[in-house]
Amino acid sequence: MHINNQIFLWDQATVKLLDVRQIEMVQGEILQKYKIPASIFLLSVHGSAQVQLDQAEFSFTGFQILHSGKGATLNIVPTSKKFVYYIIYYRAWIHEEDPFQIQYCFSPDAPILLYNKIQMMHQKWNRQEERLHVKSLFYQFIDQVLKELHRQETEVKQTSVAVQVITYIQEYYAEPITLDSLAEVFNFSAYHLSSLFKEYTGMSPIDYLIRFRLERATELLMTTEASVGEIAGSVGYKDVYYFSRIFKKRKGVSPAHFRTRELQAHKVAESPSNFPTSSIFEHIVQQYINNDNHYHNTEKGELHMFKMTKSQTTAALLLCGSLLLGACSSGTGTAAKEQSTRNGTVNQTVLEESSKTRIVSTPKGDVEVPAEPKRVAADQYMGHLLKLGIVPIGARTFMLDEGWMEKADIPKETIEKIEDLGDFPLNLEKLTMLDPDLIIGSIDENIEQYEKIGTTVFLPYWEGLTTAGPLDKFRGVSKIFGKEKEAEEWITEYEQKVAEAKSKLAGVIKEGETVSVVSFSEKAVYVLAAKGGNYGSSTIYNMLQLPPTESAKNMAEGFESISLEVLPEYLGDYVFVYNGDADATNKAMESNIWKGIPAVKNGKVYLYGDNYHDEFVMEDPFSLELQLDTIVNLLLDTTK
Repeated sequence: MHINNQIFLWDQATVKLLDVRQIEMVQGEILQKYKIPASIFLLSVHGSAQVQLDQAEFSFTGFQILHSGKGATLNIVPTSKKFVYYIIYYRAWIHEEDPFQIQYCFSPDAPILLYNKIQMMHQKWNRQEERLHVKSLFYQFIDQVLKELHRQETEVKQTSVAVQVITYIQEYYAEPITLDSLAEVFNFSAYHLSSLFKEYTGMSPIDYLIRFRLERATELLMTTEASVGEIAGSVGYKDVYYFSRIFKKRKGVSPAHFRTRELQAHKVAESPSNFPTSSIFEHIVQQYINNDNHYHNTEKGELHMFKMTKSQTTAALLLCGSLLLGACSSGTGTAAKEQSTRNGTVNQTVLEESSKTRIVSTPKGDVEVPAEPKRVAADQYMGHLLKLGIVPIGARTFMLDEGWMEKADIPKETIEKIEDLGDFPLNLEKLTMLDPDLIIGSIDENIEQYEKIGTTVFLPYWEGLTTAGPLDKFRGVSKIFGKEKEAEEWITEYEQKVAEAKSKLAGVIKEGETVSVVSFSEKAVYVLAAKGGNYGSSTIYNMLQLPPTESAKNMAEGFESISLEVLPEYLGDYVFVYNGDADATNKAMESNIWKGIPAVKNGKVYLYGDNYHDEFVMEDPFSLELQLDTIVNLLLDTTK
């Protein structure tokens, strides 16, 4: 431990004292699985006890000093008739990041100096007018601790925050845990905590949580007759469907099929108690100065707070609500470096592969991206990606069930490989878990969040209230991946199909006649513009070049919202009606205003679309191909 670094941190930190307590325990009392609510210094002053902090154990006799950050689990079992200790709860942070997340325990060379300081702090703590004096004593206490640490440099090691996260997950895996909740417990940003954990273990905290939960579930499937739903709930999944989906994704088969198959084959699954040291990563070794320490994995069960045979007041004091204001701090130890060394060969390979990059221009400036990204996540552009041969690892919920997919014969197996990342903005926890090497975001306000997780390209789907032309959209996506050639090949083929379609439609719409595109909603009628519109208007106006009305030419925002009463003023000789809202469309078409429109009387109205779940919602290559066929067939059918 570098004392100069510690002195600098303490000098720069904002410090808040939360509580100072003296605790007396007698033999037979147990402090069990106490989740530390703030950073602490614990100084034992009398008697002996076995103390466990996360996975490390210490034998306390006489004066011992212990430090830990928020979120660690503390157990104390007195081994003498009386065991007395003082405990200081505090919070210290620098620029919202807590750099004091270290655990250590040692026997001080000058214990009386520490004892005098902490005893005086305790005596004065409850007198409000003495709080400033208490804080000055706390700094003196810190100064003495740092001097002790400096003298014992070779014997004190700091514990990686990753080890504490692992212990927390093993304890609370059945409870709702998210990356944000872990970050709150350990007082880190979600991104920073995930980065530290991944550096140490090679995976994200949520990926570790999922693997640990599934190993627990595997054991329960093999050793109990509990239903799949009961097992899902016991390992932290309230949604049995989601549990089955993620189990199948990781194990290759559903939980029920796995149980049947394995039981029939008389195979016994590995015990999850060995999981963290074998299934996920190599055994974690941490060293402390206490020669009586030993390291082992412990079975974790339900959370129990205090089980004591004496006064429950002690528990109440330690659970004092004010302590919940505390926070912890950060730090990584030598074990992380050892892990990095063990993974050296693999990491070097990854670095070599990722060294090939490209520069992509975006509205937010140039971005350096992998030349051949393998793990792409996106909140838009599903059809564009698939047409380029890119299957994303994660996408927005809406993209996984777009209306064109079945008509375009997209294999169901392809879509099942893609993780559902929710709506805008994408679920940051799941996104972090997927570890994407490239993220495509289409909404400006979400980009900063995505950039904290990985390389992000901002490619706006909408520009103001208008949208870029569909072919330009496809070109924009292709440039991100260096697949401009593939995009232009498809565009050439598509434009040839458009030319053939225009030839078929020659003479259907006479010279001087015009075309309108409208869509009805409960509160308004939308007339689509000749440029920048949606719902097939780009295919009608820009691709097939059907003639728009003057009003459609002069809409700056891609559409105009009007009332039904003025609709006749906007309509041409041919009217395409996008049936997004079937109820609103039917209601409008039953009105006298609608029935009096010339195009309606002449039978030149074309109803298309299916309740906002069809190929006219998006403008990807698959949708454009389907739109072209639909519009051409509608017009040709009227000439028979």
